[in-house]
Amino acid sequence: MRIHDDRYSRERRRFEVALHFIRFEARTRTIRVWTGLTDDRIRKLYRSYIRDPLCDARGRNAHLALPVRHRGKSPRQASFFTRSARARHESSSFASLCRITGALPSSPMSAAARDPASLVRGELLCQAYELYRARFDAPLLSFEHAEFLLRALCRGDELTLSGCRDCGALLVSDRWSLRAPRCIVCAPPGTGHRGCRNARSRAAWRT
Repeated sequence: MRIHDDRYSRERRRFEVALHFIRFEARTRTIRVWTGLTDDRIRKLYRSYIRDPLCDARGRNAHLALPVRHRGKSPRQASFFTRSARARHESSSFASLCRITGALPSSPMSAAARDPASLVRGELLCQAYELYRARFDAPLLSFEHAEFLLRALCRGDELTLSGCRDCGALLVSDRWSLRAPRCIVCAPPGTGHRGCRNARSRAAWRT
């Protein structure tokens, strides 16, 4: 009976994580990699728990919208996270939340275990992304970007976490950068992204 209960519990967790990923507009392949569900079961989940209930409710709640089902390849450009002050700030904030929730280990994963995708880490990733979205009014990182960032930081071959060279705040930086970057609080006036004009009033995330 215990074996049956454990199997049922794990299957229920798979569905719960998959539903979170669907609501965050993750691609089918991403959901499959993290949950182990087949494409067919993922599509059935979307129809049964997302599309049909919302379609039925739209007569009473016209503001409800279906999660977008994205096609094509997932984001795979590491430079996206360091291309501007705003991108670095939000990426660093998300990475800090991943560290706090336990989704991101304190050191890069070994070469034999560099793929972080697992059911437990998927649950933690969802927690971190929920907190990230609650912190920013107009989040820059899509869930797919967040998932790729977590993978990249776990590998440590393109992106890494370092400290601001002035205050030590946790920052996402290029693995091969010759000089540590500055956070948006310590950067000289006028060098930040216009989307970060209010960020100086925020507390910088630190380890």
